[in-house]
Amino acid sequence: MNDMPVSPRKADPVGGLAPQTTRVANLAHFLTRNARRLPDRPALIWQDRRWSWAETDARVSALAAAMQDRYGISKGSRVLVQSQNCHQMFETMFACFRLGAVWVPTNFRQSPDEVAYLAQSSGASLMIAGAEFPDHVAACASVVHHASIGGSGDDDIDTLIESYHGTPMPNAPVDRDDPCWFFFTSGTTGRPKAAVLTHGQMSYVILSHLNDLMPGSGSTDVSLVVAPLSHGAGIHQLVKAAAGGATLLMPPGRFDVAEAWRLVAEHRVTDIFTVPTIVKMLVEDPAVDCYDRSSLRQVIYAGAPMYRADQKYALERLGPVLTQYFGLGEVTGNITVLPPCDHHLDDVVMRLGSCGYERTGMQVSIQNDAGQEMAPFETGEICVCGPAVFAGYYNNPEANAKSFRDGFFRTGDLGHLDDEGYLYITGRSSDMYISGGSNVYPREIEEKLLTHPALSEVAVLGIPDPKWGEVGVAVCVARSGASVGEADVVGHLKGKVSGYKLPRQVFFFDEMPKTSYGKITKKLILETLVERGLVLGAAS
Repeated sequence: MNDMPVSPRKADPVGGLAPQTTRVANLAHFLTRNARRLPDRPALIWQDRRWSWAETDARVSALAAAMQDRYGISKGSRVLVQSQNCHQMFETMFACFRLGAVWVPTNFRQSPDEVAYLAQSSGASLMIAGAEFPDHVAACASVVHHASIGGSGDDDIDTLIESYHGTPMPNAPVDRDDPCWFFFTSGTTGRPKAAVLTHGQMSYVILSHLNDLMPGSGSTDVSLVVAPLSHGAGIHQLVKAAAGGATLLMPPGRFDVAEAWRLVAEHRVTDIFTVPTIVKMLVEDPAVDCYDRSSLRQVIYAGAPMYRADQKYALERLGPVLTQYFGLGEVTGNITVLPPCDHHLDDVVMRLGSCGYERTGMQVSIQNDAGQEMAPFETGEICVCGPAVFAGYYNNPEANAKSFRDGFFRTGDLGHLDDEGYLYITGRSSDMYISGGSNVYPREIEEKLLTHPALSEVAVLGIPDPKWGEVGVAVCVARSGASVGEADVVGHLKGKVSGYKLPRQVFFFDEMPKTSYGKITKKLILETLVERGLVLGAAS
């Protein structure tokens, strides 16, 4: 892959002692060792079916052999996967790794045109797609070969696995900086970019997750997946594979809270990874009290900060099982951790708004626009360095030049550190707006809005204004049965924030628009406001 970015971690050998490249274990070796040590333990559970580690390893070898023989997939090839969560998607990841190929999963809810862009920009030579996505397959004309999941004919994955069953397939030799996964950014601004994740980087991330995030993980663990495997949930199932634990998939279709809690009880689930909005759904549904959840050690949340009101309610319902971490896809969720012992109901004891301290081996630096490090409690851009940082964006030198400075990756998030090194996120730099020359950080206002008993979800964003440059508007979702209006919302904020931070308009939605990963993004909210004719223009 001659057009791959050079890793910012790569250095010249010193005194002839260090080679230019460093051999590491192929990530598919997790399957190899689990099949040897834990052959009959469950690797994956889905829809009343269990696949053992020995069975999964054999199926992955057969699939890898088919991909190599039928489609010419080899080390460095890119394989686009358009699929909902299923056991075959789980297998495509490890088959790519086994061959030394690059797994390129999509967000399955993306449009055919959006997926076609991912296919073209990644240079994929094989597309594996669920049978329910014929329009996506048709749109990806740049891809030479196609295989299906749940389809019919010789190119269906299960047929391929059966045809090549028993074919030996060793793990390809890989170096630390050999790519294994193109992790596409969510594209909140502009086109999505492919963050290049490597075998060595991911080995470190897995080790860090086991040490800092999920200590004590083992082969008896069962992890419930409530998010797409194409992104953060895929990282977590890799961690479980490293520990020999089982991955439990939700049934297909719309997320069912009651079914999630039923599965927790039935399979003695030990941990769940999700985003704050899903945690909120889990704890506010009456089903939370209908099933045994005593096996649950951790509910891990990331992807966005959790508002304090939601955090306290979750602690009251679930007890001391919350773990938060902060980390973008480019750093594979590996910047900070706030473990259960740092989650408190008492506001005096709790580090309000903190997403935790630095992960092992990682360094956080708060920097100004010139790259100078800021003092504790001073707000600046959150920058990070360490072995969990990705190799760079694929075939995108402009984005790489903007994203790296003096060896640090620039996250684009704003925040500060306290005296003890705990990180506090103010918000995305793109979320901040300037009203009358003053910077306004929406999260501060949102936190205060959520102390109103009638509000369930809120978002504050800036819109253009001829007099002030920008002014804030608030979008609110009221709790079921509650009666609340614009005057109530603004009145609740008066005296709590400065006058220039008060929203000039308040809109009420029945439901907050969210991404397919359950996140609330300002871009999506603004698009909804514009579509409904409530505002004009674009936020900064």
